[in-house]
Amino acid sequence: MIPIDIDAILPDIKELIEKENKGALQNILIDLHPADIAQIFSHLNKDERAYFFTVIPTHLASKVLAELDPPLIEELTEGLGINKIAAIVSEMDSDDAADFVSALPEELVPEILKRIPREESDEIKELLHYEEDTAGGIMALEYVALPATATVNQAIEEIRRLRAKQEISHVYSVYVVDEENHLLGTVSMTDLVLADGNTLLKDIMETDIPTVSTDMDQEEVANIFRKYDLVSMPVVDKENHLVGRITVDDIVDVMEEEGAEDMAYIAGAPDEEITEESTFKLARARLPWLLVAFFGETISALLLNQFNATLQQKVMVAFFIPIVMAMGGSTAQQASVIVIRGLATGDLSVRDTTKRLIKEFRISFFNSLFFAALIFIIVYLWDTVFFAGILAVSIFVVINNAAIIGALVPLTFKRLKIDPALAAAPFISTANDILGILIYLSITTFILHLGMGK
Repeated sequence: MIPIDIDAILPDIKELIEKENKGALQNILIDLHPADIAQIFSHLNKDERAYFFTVIPTHLASKVLAELDPPLIEELTEGLGINKIAAIVSEMDSDDAADFVSALPEELVPEILKRIPREESDEIKELLHYEEDTAGGIMALEYVALPATATVNQAIEEIRRLRAKQEISHVYSVYVVDEENHLLGTVSMTDLVLADGNTLLKDIMETDIPTVSTDMDQEEVANIFRKYDLVSMPVVDKENHLVGRITVDDIVDVMEEEGAEDMAYIAGAPDEEITEESTFKLARARLPWLLVAFFGETISALLLNQFNATLQQKVMVAFFIPIVMAMGGSTAQQASVIVIRGLATGDLSVRDTTKRLIKEFRISFFNSLFFAALIFIIVYLWDTVFFAGILAVSIFVVINNAAIIGALVPLTFKRLKIDPALAAAPFISTANDILGILIYLSITTFILHLGMGK
């Protein structure tokens, strides 16, 4: 499939929507992937989206909705009747259907589940019991499972049957189970195709396979996929019963979601969707984080007031507050982002806390020596060797302190089972500002008073 240039066709689509040319729009839709159609929705206004969605056939609408963010799903389904929504749900894979239903208003869910086939309804209910961000929450219940005594020919026939009934989309492996549905092993499609038709699955199955439990966090699942270069993986319960499978397309979505979430937390704007249009919802999501920063900087202001005598005594002290805070802030941010990324990819764990802190201190030690020497030379040429020494000592301590905080806080959050990305903003930046000012002005006041005493 050739990637579509959305910007090139968007003006034509807008014009056709304005003219309500349903036939021409459907002709365009034939050549578009559901992901491309979903991208088009994000560039349309609310009225355009409402009409455009009515043009899309039900079987295609189900795939498009699976690609959209919750705010758009909620918007597009507002004007749809229960029967239309139920028809769309019936066209979806179990994992996509569960995600879609969970994004709908709670009062609609029971009515929708009543209007779809019993088997599909039961599958969705089962998936809704799992936490959204766990292996159970992202797995699909469609898979191919056969007993160990089944032959290769029987496995191929089963795959054909399921594909003909459109009960499964992509098949990467056949799972081998016992009579009680315990997972025994897997047979890849490559081995299945190359084997003799009468070969038993137990003779060609792989038994040493990675599995995940239903309650494993989706970020950990993504790390396993990345580590072992997997395209699919079985999900089992605590008794090793096969309950579902996760495929690489789900993991790509998870990695995008986790990356976007971490970036949002670092920016202090969590739970914010680009397609969300409600100003109140967006403001409400950002407000708590801004409040933390506000009260943190208020504490900084109070600290400055406490050291007012020092600032009056040596006006030059105030000139260098921005550079001290900036150097501390940048150092803390560098350390925290590296640690957060390492925790997200699995390259770091809480067991590495001491080792990581030592490494960050060694890095910051050399950096702080460099900047202490640099600031000493600059201030010496500007003022006196006495104040140059004060500032050099201050920036040395501030940078080392910031590095330790930047690395320690995310690791502590991880130990407490809190998303480490929450540490980046505004907690680390605010704490660093407070401690940076406190360290700088305390050292300055102490040395100045010591010098005056002499």
